Amino acid sequence: MSIIKPVNGKSPQIPEDCYVAENATIVGEVIMGSQCSVWFNAVIRGDVHYIKMGNKVNIQDGAVIHATYKTSPTSIGNNVSIGHNAIVHGCTIHDNVLIGMGSIVMDDCVIESNSIIAAGAVVTKNTIVKAGSIYAGVPAKKVKDISKELINGEINRIADNYVKYSGWFK
Repeated sequence: MSIIKPVNGKSPQIPEDCYVAENATIVGEVIMGSQCSVWFNAVIRGDVHYIKMGNKVNIQDGAVIHATYKTSPTSIGNNVSIGHNAIVHGCTIHDNVLIGMGSIVMDDCVIESNSIIAAGAVVTKNTIVKAGSIYAGVPAKKVKDISKELINGEINRIADNYVKYSGWFK
């Protein structure tokens, strides 16, 4: 059974159309939009600051979403995929973004819309990823502009697929 619990009087807000895996953990001030999914062993800790997610956000297996005490909340837009084992910490992610598997996005970063953070990338504190960019590496740097094919073929496809996959488990 999922661990969903209040912390300091603040409880997660999870719409009924969302899917939360049996061993996922969601605690504290977490506000989720519609059609979201939180997969196996994922952790969303809204204990030290708020975490807000838009619609059609998927937090894949083993991912960790957290914030920094009183200084850096985490805000995630609509149509965002957070890949397996990624860490998203105290940052802002706009709409239509793919955060690749095993990547790390640190405090006070802003990932603008229609962007991809490649698998294994480390986006260091205060980095601004401009809209339509692909960032890769350690530390992450811009490697190219995103194409419309990648927006449709990767960002939208993955977000849509996770809505479909979650239906299999409900």
